[in-house]
Amino acid sequence: MADQNLAKLEKNETSNYELQRFLEFSLGEEDYAIPLLSVREVISVPETTPIPKAPAHFLGIMNLRGQVISVVDLRTKLKIKPLENNSEESVIIVDINGMNLGIVVDSINKVLAFQVDEINEVPEIESQVNAEYIQGVYRKEDSLTVLLDVAKVLDLKDKTFVKKAA
Repeated sequence: MADQNLAKLEKNETSNYELQRFLEFSLGEEDYAIPLLSVREVISVPETTPIPKAPAHFLGIMNLRGQVISVVDLRTKLKIKPLENNSEESVIIVDINGMNLGIVVDSINKVLAFQVDEINEVPEIESQVNAEYIQGVYRKEDSLTVLLDVAKVLDLKDKTFVKKAA
């Protein structure tokens, strides 16, 4: 599955030498990244209005400058224990196939820029994330950043719920 994700990522590129930009963030003790082109903005964690009978990872909806946006805690969805006493918690507003969604993360780290051929297939690593959500792995000096496919993290049932809530 990860090989297919990597092949798809490479296929979408005109050149393997073109720099790709990703927003790196932390969930628990691990680093993840999503394509910077899908990020609209980063905000502090807002007050949300809970929706009855919503899945546990669905925090509710928020008003962002007149637009109703669903907010999902990615840590809860991926069963990752959040950091305690964390003042860097943030919400990344992402555009997934024309649908805006807020995802809560432990912290925003930095923007990564690297070439597609620097993306490695998913090795046999201990990750808390299901391999089907992983597009590839970017190896930094002595650590790994998992390139996450947020659209796949939310299954079809979640997408339907988010669309109805917004």
